Amino acid sequence: MRVLIVLLVFISGLSLVGQSSKPKPRYIMMDMRLQMEATDAINQMYDNKFEQAEVKFKQLIERMPEHPLPYYLMGLNQWWKMMPYPEEDERLENFAPDFIDYMEKAAEKAEELYDKDENDIEASFFLCASYGLLARYYAENGHKVKSINHARKVFSYFKKVDDNNKLSPEFLFGSALFKYYAAWFHEEFPMLRPVLAFFPKGDKPLGIKQLVEVTNFAFWTRTEAQYFLMRIYYNEEDDDAKALPVAEYLANTFPDNAYFQRMHCRLSFTMGNWPKCKELSETILYKYSIKMPGYEETSARYAAFFLGRYYYRRDKVKAKEYYVKSLEYAEKSKATEQNYYLQALTDLGKLSEEEKDFNKALEYYEKVVDNAERKNPLFKEAKEHIKKIEKEQKKKK
Repeated sequence: MRVLIVLLVFISGLSLVGQSSKPKPRYIMMDMRLQMEATDAINQMYDNKFEQAEVKFKQLIERMPEHPLPYYLMGLNQWWKMMPYPEEDERLENFAPDFIDYMEKAAEKAEELYDKDENDIEASFFLCASYGLLARYYAENGHKVKSINHARKVFSYFKKVDDNNKLSPEFLFGSALFKYYAAWFHEEFPMLRPVLAFFPKGDKPLGIKQLVEVTNFAFWTRTEAQYFLMRIYYNEEDDDAKALPVAEYLANTFPDNAYFQRMHCRLSFTMGNWPKCKELSETILYKYSIKMPGYEETSARYAAFFLGRYYYRRDKVKAKEYYVKSLEYAEKSKATEQNYYLQALTDLGKLSEEEKDFNKALEYYEKVVDNAERKNPLFKEAKEHIKKIEKEQKKKK
């Protein structure tokens, strides 16, 4: 059921395809003057300058109190405050109530527009966008019933649209996400094929092509499209080479966005660009040390681990220093089953062995055994090292 919820959420994306054969109405989202006016605030939101962005978004609420756009932007601002934090992080409680309130307000205003005109594409856009993000939030936080209810609302509005009428790149975003993920779910979860048979057919290459089009021509949904394109390349397509330039662009455009910086750093690591990975890791740790918004233990543990790996064959003292920091951050963020944590323990065990500190090495390897799944190669490696050390200690006795 959780998988189906996620599929419905992806259907919503943050957008919707066009509908209606009537002459084009003038929608607020297509007002170029408004786009120019909102540019700085949108950029501030994606660059973690949340308070500055809120000033402008609140001004928009005062100017257009009956339109869902400014309430949606306020909710999206809260969403990006939450983005860098893991699901179990208590700090999310500081942002979630306002996120929910603003998204529900946006949906309420969109409902009013929709009641007046069922062919109002902006009303459908914001109904899908608001309910979609609410469904995603509830799904990620274990509220299955609420998530299902909101996802159903998304689908009820989505079914009203016609993806053959591309009124604007803004409204192509949801169609692009649907096309990609409908096909992806069909491939990855064959047990859901009877359910997915009722959905329009997916097309992964077309979905990616349309996402690229949105990134090139949209305004309101451009950065969200880039975010999803990066995620698709990195997670679903397992194509780091294609994900890297998107991550690099986002990180360079929004240098204080912790999530984008973290992704650029991770992809630089996986692609073997050590100088860039080192530079980004040091920057992330600095921003974490001065408590910049969004720079929490998850980002810090990645950065510290990457620096530990960088210095592993260059400077063993620094390697140990950064590995120990990565362990501290991982334990603080309760990420002790992740491979980065287990690899740091393994490398610290090896460094301790090289220094003939076998008791310390055993301590690290035993932590690996305690936290890793038995099928994990690092579990087997730690057991072999433990066996070897214990055998050598017996010989000395």
